[in-house]
Amino acid sequence: MGVGRWVSLLLAFGCLFGVLDASAGDADPLYRNCVVQCEKTGNIGDHAIQHCKFSFTDVPLNGSWYMQKPLYLQWKQLNCRSDCRYYCMMQSEYQREKLGLGPAKYHGKWPFKRVFVFQEPLSAVLSAFNLLMHFIGWLTFFILVSYKLPLRPQSRRTYYEYTGLWHIYGLLSMNAWYWSAIFHTRDFDLTEKLDYSSAVAVLGYSFILSLLRIFNVKDEASRVMFAAPILAFVTTHILYLNFYEMDYGWNMKVCLVMGVSQILMWVIWGGVTRHPSRFKLWTAMIGCALAMLLEIYDFPPFHGYVDAHALWHATTIPLTYLWWSFIKDDAKFRTSTLVKKVK
Repeated sequence: MGVGRWVSLLLAFGCLFGVLDASAGDADPLYRNCVVQCEKTGNIGDHAIQHCKFSFTDVPLNGSWYMQKPLYLQWKQLNCRSDCRYYCMMQSEYQREKLGLGPAKYHGKWPFKRVFVFQEPLSAVLSAFNLLMHFIGWLTFFILVSYKLPLRPQSRRTYYEYTGLWHIYGLLSMNAWYWSAIFHTRDFDLTEKLDYSSAVAVLGYSFILSLLRIFNVKDEASRVMFAAPILAFVTTHILYLNFYEMDYGWNMKVCLVMGVSQILMWVIWGGVTRHPSRFKLWTAMIGCALAMLLEIYDFPPFHGYVDAHALWHATTIPLTYLWWSFIKDDAKFRTSTLVKKVK
């Protein structure tokens, strides 16, 4: 679970260093005035923002009957605000460049150049690749434990005691990377909350799974005792972020405690138990620890596309492969041990 936790931790760090709403760029009065005028008029200079074209009755101009639904209006208004912020940001950055100034952050983020609908194209694509790597890892794990490794003769269930837990982990990880891809494609309050919540969920679950595997907890009652307080805390934390306050500082502390605890446990466990794949485990975790430095060492996007966060997304792709490889090795090791005991 170590590296998977690490990958989960890194995913959560994506949400940790996220969006603060007061940055040098959006504090500029010219930028703020541009956004306000854009939302009112639907224009930035000679450029018309299609999503901001509403009539005086708050009904989209020239819209069909199915476009008059409140949900459609809400979505259109979100796109209007997003588009206004983007084009005003590009206008502001153009002026800053003419004055010889470097890029500034807007609403906690560096200015990225869009590609079609993608606000952060490289991060969105790399999130999709991470999703694919988790799917491949989970699928190969499923094939291994279900069809390649021996099953218990009477129940036809796997010998590996953590099979079901890893299946859940795989699904949660794929869900987290899915919403990461969506969030980097279109940054709204809803996609932000879904991204943060999914990341915290997989991190919290991986913390539970780490404890169960490291302490070799097999009894269902004992597993519930381990999981219940952590599950209650993580659930409460997600509800707090979504319905009370999106507190980025508090979220960072929660993710740091859960993530660092897992890393320390896995490092120690690998050495104490002398697991046959411990070097693979350690390599993956060291790689993840180094990759996390990209989240700490922040820099503006190169040519408007490649920033530290995007590079971090790139590093988690091979680490995800390595992590699932360790999980499969652990399944083989435990199955082999248990089969020998039965014989």
